[in-house]
Amino acid sequence: MKGSALAAGFAILLLACCQRETEGKLVELSGRLFVFNYRVATATYLVTLKKLRPLPEGSIVAAEFENPKGGNALTAREKIFSIDEKIVIQSPHLQCVRKDRPYAVTIRILSAAGDTLQEIETSITSDVDQSVLPAKPLVVGPGYTPNPDVFHADGSEDMSSDSSCPR
Repeated sequence: MKGSALAAGFAILLLACCQRETEGKLVELSGRLFVFNYRVATATYLVTLKKLRPLPEGSIVAAEFENPKGGNALTAREKIFSIDEKIVIQSPHLQCVRKDRPYAVTIRILSAAGDTLQEIETSITSDVDQSVLPAKPLVVGPGYTPNPDVFHADGSEDMSSDSSCPR
C-alpha cells in the first residue's frame, strides 16, 4: 500500500514537471537534419516541429539557417495550416556543409501580423561532408535523363565534387 501511494505521488510529480516544461509553448522541436540528395546534387536543412496547441489563424514559421559557405543567413518561411499536426520547414540549397560542425538555426512562430509568438534556437550537425555529393546533378528533366555534363557520350563520367568551398 505504501509503495503504490509513493509510485502514484511520483507519477503526479513527473506529469507536473512535463506540463511546466511545455507550458506557454506552441510547438516543440521534433526533428532536425541535413538532407543530401545525390541524384540532383543538393543539400538542405530540414526541421520538423510538433504542434502542442492550436496556433492562431494565419500563423507562419520563419527560419534562419547559418550559411555553411559564409555570408548572410539563409531564410525560409512557410504558412502553418490548422489541420497539420507537424510543421516542416526546409532551407534553400546549401553549399560547403562540413562534417561534425554545428550550424546555428533560429525558428520563429509568427502571428499573421508578424509578431513573434515563440522562438527556438538550435543547431544541426552533419555526419558527412557535402563533398560526398557530385558538383552537378546526375539527372536532368522530368524523366530523370542522365546529365550529359556528368555522363559523357564517350562513356566517361565526371563525378567531381564542388571545389569552391573553403577548407
